[in-house]
Amino acid sequence: MAAPAPPAPHDEPASTGAPGASGAPGPKSASNLTMLCAAGLLVLAVSLLGSQEKTSEAPRVPVAASSQAVPQAAPEVPSEETAPASSGAQGADRHLPRSRPVRLLIPKISVDAPFTDLDIGPTGQLEPPPAHDTNLVGWYAKGASPGEAGTAIIAGHVDTTTSAAVFAGLSELRKGDQFSVVRADGRKATFVVDDTETFRKDNFPSERVYADTPQAQVRLITCAGDYDRTVRDYTDNLVVFAHLV
Repeated sequence: MAAPAPPAPHDEPASTGAPGASGAPGPKSASNLTMLCAAGLLVLAVSLLGSQEKTSEAPRVPVAASSQAVPQAAPEVPSEETAPASSGAQGADRHLPRSRPVRLLIPKISVDAPFTDLDIGPTGQLEPPPAHDTNLVGWYAKGASPGEAGTAIIAGHVDTTTSAAVFAGLSELRKGDQFSVVRADGRKATFVVDDTETFRKDNFPSERVYADTPQAQVRLITCAGDYDRTVRDYTDNLVVFAHLV
């Protein structure tokens, strides 16, 4: 699948998984889509949760421009429970059949969170996870599922109006760290971190973050940087790049 678009502004701008006006560009499905930032998730330049003065709304990400890469819908598969796994054991051929993610486990930063589906809202931005639940991550459900060949997008809030949220410690992840996604088919997909980078929302590398890949990869996205009270959104997006092992 192709790369998703960044999120829109949160409550204190809420963004949605992919960068956009205030965030990185987001996923695409037939037209340009955008993802959220978790208290403002991905879209043009993913924006996530707010600062101490955030509003009650969850952050979202702006829609990516037509020239920007946006995530594509994943291809249909016979059955998420019965589709055969790839015969390759290593490299680009290593992946699992499509299956809905159930839980995200990141031992290093004590994350054990359930998933909710994320979609593109009426404004063309990826909707963020509900802001009232600080222990919830969102998955762009029309894109690749974690473990499936392609780029799976997972977004979460860094904080809320009242407390730190699920991705508050995401910046602590380093190359070589591992995390897992428990799937509906009973399998656990384990990923290793390749890189962790912070991007300005107004200069979000959509193609690099959201571009489709032959391997099973994941992008963990949240807000970062300073909180701009004028636009009620964070200035940056933190992106963790990882691949299936």
